[in-house]
Amino acid sequence: MSKEKFPVTPAIRFLRDRKVAFTEHLYAYEERGGTAISSRRLGIDEHAVIKTLVMEDEAGKPLVVLMHGDREVSTRELARVLGVRSIHPCTLEAANRHTGYLVGGTSPFGTKKILPVCMERSILELERIYINGGKRGFLVGVDPREVEKLLRVTLVEVGIAKT
Repeated sequence: MSKEKFPVTPAIRFLRDRKVAFTEHLYAYEERGGTAISSRRLGIDEHAVIKTLVMEDEAGKPLVVLMHGDREVSTRELARVLGVRSIHPCTLEAANRHTGYLVGGTSPFGTKKILPVCMERSILELERIYINGGKRGFLVGVDPREVEKLLRVTLVEVGIAKT
């Protein structure tokens, strides 16, 4: 029986360097499949699969938003909470440039630039979350309190039901 070979990404190096306990989970990536695909293929609740969304304010300042897979971000509410006029998703090219990751494989860990991170407060209620490990088709399981501590997140309540 052969052992799965897990990728060593900047995210994995970041977690290892900080001695964070995590599990590795590979799945067959599907373009535009999102968290519905990863949760189904890994047999985990989509609410525990956390999206890493790269956004910008009206001045072009980037930030990362961590959100439950089964929820969307109210950009209007996020802008209000952060005291800016507007927030919008980055272009694919800008997201790649800010993080060093390809969209679909964006991890909040080990980004090229240190970016502010907003995390939906209810993520902390989960015992374990599954978040991108820096490559398409690769999630890491980690304690959300570790994420809060490592990334010095701003906790927000901006999640809304998917439409």
